[in-house]
Parts: sequence; structure tokens; C-alpha cells
Amino acid sequence: MKFLVTGGAGYIGSHMVNLLLKKNSEVVVLDNLSTGHEYNIQDCEHLNIDLVDTENLSKKLNKRKFDGIFHFAGKSLVSESINNPDLYYLNNITGTKNLLKVMLDNDLNNLIFSSSAAVYGKSELDFITEDANKMPINPYGKSKLQAEKDINQTSKQYGLNSISLRYFNACGADPEGKFGEDHACETHLIPNILQSLLDPKEEFYVYGNNYPTKDGTCIRDYVHVSDIVDTHYLAFENFGVSRMQQAYNIGIGKGFSVLEIIKACEQVTKNKIDIKFKDKREGDPISLVADNKSILADLNWNPQFTSMTNIIDSAWRWHTKRFILYGH
Repeated sequence: MKFLVTGGAGYIGSHMVNLLLKKNSEVVVLDNLSTGHEYNIQDCEHLNIDLVDTENLSKKLNKRKFDGIFHFAGKSLVSESINNPDLYYLNNITGTKNLLKVMLDNDLNNLIFSSSAAVYGKSELDFITEDANKMPINPYGKSKLQAEKDINQTSKQYGLNSISLRYFNACGADPEGKFGEDHACETHLIPNILQSLLDPKEEFYVYGNNYPTKDGTCIRDYVHVSDIVDTHYLAFENFGVSRMQQAYNIGIGKGFSVLEIIKACEQVTKNKIDIKFKDKREGDPISLVADNKSILADLNWNPQFTSMTNIIDSAWRWHTKRFILYGH
């Protein structure tokens, strides 16, 4: 089989490409390398194209056939989206519309979209279901929700197979150590903790310790990147099954506080973490935990990484390797 992976040089996209290659599929990566890394592109064709470049996109994909498209390309920093919302609407909404047009022009039918729990905003639910209110509180979440709507509308109008997968907190790294998180501006909790251990110049901050939670820090649902990409492939395999929904949450259905994650990192690394507390960040929800009953039942999803120490161990091995090679 042959697949197109947009954003295939990025964190989650590179893991998707790795999984597809292990299944002996032919893979084409479409990535403008604005945030991804060329070293992530191995054993496959690379199209260095921006999804907002309609002319080049149409030209390069004209008459090309793919069994499925995994769409990871897009901007994903909340703080950046607040400072530059137009960039997010252009990349995440217009870019997705352009991809849909190329699909229609070339009779391509199967699309799996990388969405986000950010579409829910500040939910008050203990466990967030797919039909919960969607009130995103930043341009990033709004752009993901609009992209979902555009995909659904196009799918209904033209009969495309499509599905949106809403990640909670993606984390971890390839168990074999080939791929992992390498962001120029890192905002994720686990890599920031581990980086502070590897580089004494990196200070680690916890934003808020007076939330109404068991230890005062906010709670999140963490899901390993390998389990995320496995879900994408399961979604592709299940296209055409009548019970499938338009969107699914991807999370293990269990919340961990920031201090619990820090303690697990200390356990894995056998190092004490120097914590500095700062004020809460505006808009940070108290708790975001997935209700994952639908994906477990409909796709027979069976996440392999449900232990936080196992998740962190995979990330620690990756970050240690990267620091030795590149010093950051």
C-alpha cells in the first residue's frame, strides 16, 4: 500500500512513517520542514511543499494515488497561536482545505486527521466524551475545530472516508530510540523536565500549585506517541465500518498531576528535579482527561503504554541520546 503523510518530518508524523515502513508500505512525506527535521525522513520520498502553496501542491500531487492520507501538518503551539492567530488559521484551516481539494481532484478517498483535545477548551467534565461541548479558548484549538468541520462537511458532500483523532497529551518516544520530541520551542511537560536534568542551564518551572486538585497542580491525560500512531492505522483499517464516528478521543482515560509526573521522572532518571513555581498561566484548564470508551470499543484499540514510568523511560532514552549527539 501507498500512503501520504503530511508533517511526516515532525514528532508524531515521523513515528507514523516509521510504523508504515515497518508494514512494508510505500510512504511519501509532505513537509516544508518549518518545524520538522530532515533527519526524520528515512527510506521514503520527501515533498518539500507548504500546504498553503496551492499551485505547487496541486502540481506535485497531480494524478498521484494513495491508499490513505495521514494529515499531521500544522502549527501546534498555543502561545504562538495567541500571538499570531492568522498564521494558525492559514496553516491549519486553509492548509487543510487545500489538501481536501487535492484529494477531490485526484479521487483520493481516505483521510485521518490529527486533531486535539484543545477543541474542548476548559471542560468541567471529569472525563471528556467526544460529544462534550466544544468551546476552544485559543486560536490553536479553534483552528483544529474548524478543520474538523471542513473535513466533515467535505466528506458528507463528496463521500470521502475521514476521521479526526483528538489527542490529549502526546508523549514518549520510539521504543527503539530512532525518533522522539525535538521542538525548537518545547512546551510539553515531560521533555522540559528531562531537559532540565540534562542541561544545568535549563530551568524547570511549574505553573501554578494552587489548583483545586489533590496536590495543587493541574491534571492531564498522557498518551504515548506509539499508541497514537497505532490508532491512526487502526482507523484506516476500519474505514467503511458503519459504527465508526467522525471523531475519537485518544487518551488512556487516566489523569496525572504535574507533581506526579515529576515524581515519575525522578524515579526513572534517579535524579532529583529542582522545581521552581510560577503563577498559573491564563487559560490552563484544571483537568483534561479523556473518556476513551468509544475508541476502545469501535476500533478495538489496545494501548501498550499505560505505565507512566514506561512512557517516561522511552522519552529519557531518546533525550539522553539526543543530548549526547547534539548537546541540546
